[in-house]
Amino acid sequence: MALLLFLFLATTLTISHASEHTNLIPNQIHPLRPQSGAGGSNVAGLSCLSWRFGVETNNIIDWNTVPKECGDYVGHYMLGGQYRNDSRVVANEAILYAESLSLGKDGKDMWIFDTDETALSNVPYYAENGFGLTPYNSTLFNAWVLKGKAPALPETLNLYKKLMKLGIKVVFLTGRPDSQRDATAKNLKKAGYKTWEKLILREPSESGKAAVEYKSGHRKKLEESGYRIVGNIGDQWSDLIGTNPGNRTFKMPDPMYYIG
Repeated sequence: MALLLFLFLATTLTISHASEHTNLIPNQIHPLRPQSGAGGSNVAGLSCLSWRFGVETNNIIDWNTVPKECGDYVGHYMLGGQYRNDSRVVANEAILYAESLSLGKDGKDMWIFDTDETALSNVPYYAENGFGLTPYNSTLFNAWVLKGKAPALPETLNLYKKLMKLGIKVVFLTGRPDSQRDATAKNLKKAGYKTWEKLILREPSESGKAAVEYKSGHRKKLEESGYRIVGNIGDQWSDLIGTNPGNRTFKMPDPMYYIG
């Protein structure tokens, strides 16, 4: 009898914990998987959690696909509460920083936003295409972009709204090609990003540039035209390093792909 009572209480607590965990994820960007992504699958003797840490700290670089042993782990992470909690920590810290600024009165204070996996989430696309287990497929991804259905990452949208209230100008600087300008603009507005100072996409002449060179060049042009980049947020280190990165940078989590 005591054993049955113990099993009942353990089951009840487990269900209650799962319910509480789900409630921590408002504005879901895709239906959740049951696991949270905190598993311990190994890659070369290291856990997938340790592999993700290496990716986020830019110690593991130049990788093309998620290790096959970590495919389920990454999927559970992206669809579970931990990804959203990690994103929330970054966005909330950015808000605290923005609120602490002494802004100029000339309207030249600016914040740079990356688009994919920062302003917009492609989790619905990757949920159908393996969460980084297979090499990047430009045909499939471009078709997804042109649909204009990517939802906002709610934590980033919250930061955007706060910056708008503070009077900080927003620039979207994306590696998407200029041929996707209309689709990207419509998607951003549909997702809740109603206005911006500039939307910068790759011109055909920039197609061969590495991401760091491309984004650094445009940030330099913005500063040379009189803007002050007070903040910069992106999911890739190539969004945040190089020249003219801004007064402070914020790295959003993304273990699905690497852009150098």
